[in-house]
Parts: sequence; C-alpha cells; structure tokens
Amino acid sequence: MIKSFSRINWLAVLLSLVFYSFFGWLWFTALFPNQYASTLDKLGIMPAKPDPIYFYGPALAILPTILTTALLMIVQNIHKRKAEIEFTLVIGSGFLVANTFNIAIDPNIPHPMAYGLLVGAFQLISILVSCLILQAMCKK
Repeated sequence: MIKSFSRINWLAVLLSLVFYSFFGWLWFTALFPNQYASTLDKLGIMPAKPDPIYFYGPALAILPTILTTALLMIVQNIHKRKAEIEFTLVIGSGFLVANTFNIAIDPNIPHPMAYGLLVGAFQLISILVSCLILQAMCKK
C-alpha cells in the first residue's frame, strides 16, 4: 500500500485541500454561522477576530484525511463515478460523520445532535467533492 503513494496526484490533493478549507470557511462563517454558534451555545459571543489556528488548523487536520482517501481510492482502483460515490458514502458516513457525532457527545458541546448534523453534513459534502477532484485528476 505504501508503494501506492507514488501514484497520488499531489495537485489533486492540493486542490482538494483548498476546496475543503474554502468550503469550511464558507459553511461556518457565511452560510451557517449562527447555527454553528448556537450548537455551542455561543450565539452572539463568537470571537470577532479568531486566533490564527482557526485558519490554518483545519487544513492541517484534514490533510491526512485527504491523503488517506487518495491512497484508498488508488488501492481500491476507484475510477468510475458510481464506485466513487459509494466509496465516499462509506468513508464519509463511516469515518467522518460518525467521528463528528462522537466528538459532539462531549459535555462541552451543549447540543450534540445539532452539532453532529451541521458539522457532519459539512464533512460529507466536503469529502464527496474532494473525491470528485481526486478521481477526476487520478493517475491511471
């Protein structure tokens, strides 16, 4: 499996990372900022100027997921759209959405179901588009 790293299209990984990061910004600051703040009981008190980690941290955290996804797509020989969507639903639901709900079940998150739905939907959409990018640019 490690030998398959040489078959990863690094430009596709970079584009996926840029998309994931931009979409995260759009989702949480433009589309659903109040809903997100509400899931954390921080409506009206979110910081106006967040610490820098909130800008670069998510990209650094999601990079291993995108790399692993690209590697799994290569190893599983996923080149067709139907297989890609099935793959995305399995890893998106089984890892990202499930892990999001697991994180949400924490005493510091006052509305775990709402948080899980909002953040889980973001994760599922993001990994789907990332897989589309990875598949479209895959080395055959």
